[in-house]
This record gives sequence, structure tokens and C-alpha cells, in this order.
Amino acid sequence: MVSSSHYHRSCCDVVLCGQPPLNPRIVGGQAAPEGAWPWQVSIHRGGGHICGGSLINNLWVLSAAHCFRRGSASDNTVYIGRQTQENTNANEVRRTIVEVINHESYDDSTNDNDIALLKMASTVTFTNYIRPVCLAASGSTFHRLICVVSVSLPWPQNLMEVEVPVVGNRKCKCDYAGVFLITDNMICAGLEAGGKDSCQVLNSRWIQSGVVSFGRGCALPNNPGVYTRVSRYQSWINSKITENQPGFITFTSSGTDSDLSASCSLYNYAICTCNHCSRRYSKKYGSRMC
Repeated sequence: MVSSSHYHRSCCDVVLCGQPPLNPRIVGGQAAPEGAWPWQVSIHRGGGHICGGSLINNLWVLSAAHCFRRGSASDNTVYIGRQTQENTNANEVRRTIVEVINHESYDDSTNDNDIALLKMASTVTFTNYIRPVCLAASGSTFHRLICVVSVSLPWPQNLMEVEVPVVGNRKCKCDYAGVFLITDNMICAGLEAGGKDSCQVLNSRWIQSGVVSFGRGCALPNNPGVYTRVSRYQSWINSKITENQPGFITFTSSGTDSDLSASCSLYNYAICTCNHCSRRYSKKYGSRMC
């Protein structure tokens, strides 16, 4: 999620989206104040938290496709307005899921197109603790921004938040060369020194730029978190949600694109020594190995 004055509305109802009434200005690496992220969703299956999501209108939740590779839609329950997985949450509501739509081109071997939509059994009423987030519209840019990531954690944890800088895709490709394939459908964020992990606001409006997808380790140096780039999926989302479409806002960052100066001498470094390994990785990632 991001914040600035450089934006314009691109679609539909953005009257309420991205405006948490109870959130002043907060910094990361700590438990989030109650009501700070009113669109945060905790997705449960089999009696426990499995993934996070975000409320994008009064009926639909945005999440990651890797969370729904098996089982039926009705196996999933969502909690909105939940602050902690341990205690009673007076401001939360619970809904069952009646439909899960994974992106048709989701690739579980590379995590490309790792995005999903969840339809709830009934609508929710917006309160100070339950509101939709704005989504980054097609063409949005996020150069050199500090992002805020909100994360629902398993029992007994609180909803957490952390600030991390956006990492250019070229640098991200260098960091993960030969390990993960970073595509234009992804956006990366993390500290070069490590330490924090898991995007920020636009003139009192918060815009979701990414969906948590994958990474290597936990907050390791030069191992940024990788997120599905929401702005690449505006058309796809609108094709699935034909009524009361989410609020999309175009974000244009004022920073310089860090990829213009990024370089990486290890971009094509070898990670295998055996011929059959190098052939397999070269075919999968399209880079020169060994």
C-alpha cells in the first residue's frame, strides 16, 4: 500500500476505499493499533489461520492463489475487523466463502499470477473497523517508495505492520537470480540489510500495490519479499466483479526509477555443477546456468 498526492481515480466507487478512520500515521515492526487496517482479512481453513487477504468491496476479498490450490470454497472462512487470533474481537465479522477464483494463468512452480478473488456468502456493513482498500490501477508506479505491509498472523498473534522500501524489479531479479523467476507481474520490497519484512498512503488514502506471494527465508539481507503486482490485474479483477467494482486509483511516484542505475554482476551466476541440473534450471528460468 502507498501514499502520496500523485494520483487520480480511475474507476468506480472510491468514496470509502483506503481511508481508515482510526489510523493516524504509524510506523512498522510492531503490533498494529486496532482499526488501523480495516480491510485486513484473516482467512481460516481447518480451524486455523492460513492466509491473509484484503477487503476490496462489501462482498469480495483479494488474496493469493497459492492459498487455494486444494479444497472447496466452502472450506474457507474469513474474519474481517479481527485484531488478534487469541482473544474475543468485538468489532469483527465472520463470513463463509462461496466462490474462489484463482487466476487462470497462475503457475505454482514460479508463483507468476499469484492472485485470487474470494466471494463471501453475504455482504458486510462498513464500520470504523471494516472498510475496503483502494487498489493500484493499471500503469501505477512505485519508484523508491516506503511501503507499509500489514500481516495477519496465526494464533495467538496480533495483526502486525512493518515498513519496507520498494525494490526495483531489476535489483530483485539480481537478488533471486537462479533461485526464483521475477516477472513484471511482481513487485518486491525489503531492506538490503534485512531485519524487516512483509506497501503505504496517498493523501489519507491507502492503495494496495501488492499481494504477499513468496520470498526466501525471513527478512534476510538482499532477499526482498515478493508480491503480486496488483496494478497488472485491474482488467482481470473487473472482469470477475461486474457489480460494485473495487475502487482503483492510479498512483504515480515522484521518485526516480532505481532500475535505471541497477546492475548485478551475479545475474547469471551458476548454482549447479551437474549437466542435468543446469539444463533443468536453464529451461525453467531462461538464464545461463553453469
